[in-house]
Amino acid sequence: MHYYRHGETVFASLLPDLPLEAADRPTSGSPGLFLIDRDPVSGRSSFCVSDARQLTAGTEDVSWLDPARMGVPAPVLPKRIQHTIDARLLRAVNIRHPRWAEFAMAPSMQLPPRVRVNLLAVGDVGSTLLTALKLLGGDCIESIGICDLNEKAVTRWVTELGQVSWPWDYDALPEVEPVAPEDLFRCDVFLFAATRGVPPVGGGVRDVRMAQFGANRPLVEQYARQARQAGFGGLFVVLSDPVDPLCKAAYLASNQGADGQWDGMGLRAEQIQGFGLGVMNARAAYFSRQDPRFRSFLTDGRSYGPHGQGLVIANSLTHYDDGLSRELTDLVTTANLRIRELGFKPYVAPAISSGAMQLLLTLRRSWHCSSVALGDVWFGVRNRLTAAGLEIETVSLPAPLFERLRETQALLREII
Repeated sequence: MHYYRHGETVFASLLPDLPLEAADRPTSGSPGLFLIDRDPVSGRSSFCVSDARQLTAGTEDVSWLDPARMGVPAPVLPKRIQHTIDARLLRAVNIRHPRWAEFAMAPSMQLPPRVRVNLLAVGDVGSTLLTALKLLGGDCIESIGICDLNEKAVTRWVTELGQVSWPWDYDALPEVEPVAPEDLFRCDVFLFAATRGVPPVGGGVRDVRMAQFGANRPLVEQYARQARQAGFGGLFVVLSDPVDPLCKAAYLASNQGADGQWDGMGLRAEQIQGFGLGVMNARAAYFSRQDPRFRSFLTDGRSYGPHGQGLVIANSLTHYDDGLSRELTDLVTTANLRIRELGFKPYVAPAISSGAMQLLLTLRRSWHCSSVALGDVWFGVRNRLTAAGLEIETVSLPAPLFERLRETQALLREII
């Protein structure tokens, strides 16, 4: 084990001869920061270490969901460092990222107890999300700023939700305020719910989400560049479809320099999350309550992957049944079509289950469903924010389930 000093901070590392001042092994305690070296473009610049093999793996991919499949031996670490990993207090920092020292010295995504949220677009999804956050978010949201091209819509929602309060406890709920486009990134959390060209109900488009990618990609890239210009250090959340490739598009656009090359000066991968998996998980629970064959999902099931094609629902981790899992996945994937067949746009459950609920769980540092950077794709997983950064759940995965996850990873890589 090697120890290095940068300023007043001591780092541990398995890497010899780093261009830093050597430090003595601490006489007590253990460094909370661990330097690693890998491609800075693909993957997170820092993360909460949950398995020692994450320190030596060359790349990030779906094998990180089951470290036994990572193909690298577990390094032998001092007991104090292993204890730090077990307590989820060790943060890995990629020294090849051009801004590694900047964010190593600062807390990793340590949001304040009550945050300022700015929401772009109060259409169907945005207004439903806004209402839910107003009613449910008083413990962790200080205020919500809203912005939309339609100024009348902004005035309407500021006025209507300003008239929503508990009697005699008028400060219990977050204030809703208008925010100018140039001030969108004066906040802790930015919610991107803007969209262009939603296919009409009855239009015959089966995969509505992918039909929106071409229209929504330039839009999310525009605001990702604005986040870069503002030096935004908070959480950038994508709710518009398709959330997973739009997250990657935002990351790449934000980090594109004047020469068109990646320069690492924009949003870090771990700052960007896609909120689309929550409703798929909730739909799986809905069908599992209706059919006893799927009941195991309610206690031992998992959802993985994108909000749409490539979704993977596992009926159970300990008693995985591939046939049942695929049947449940198909029910979940096509559930939105049932609402469209009734003549309605299926936006209420996504806005609440994927949007409001997952954001509140995130802010409360609880396990939630969202898409996070997993190497060169954004992949829906169970994850949470910790004092050491973003932690992705790691479990033992049955071989058939792991193969499905690899197929989804390949599908996402083909999109962008």
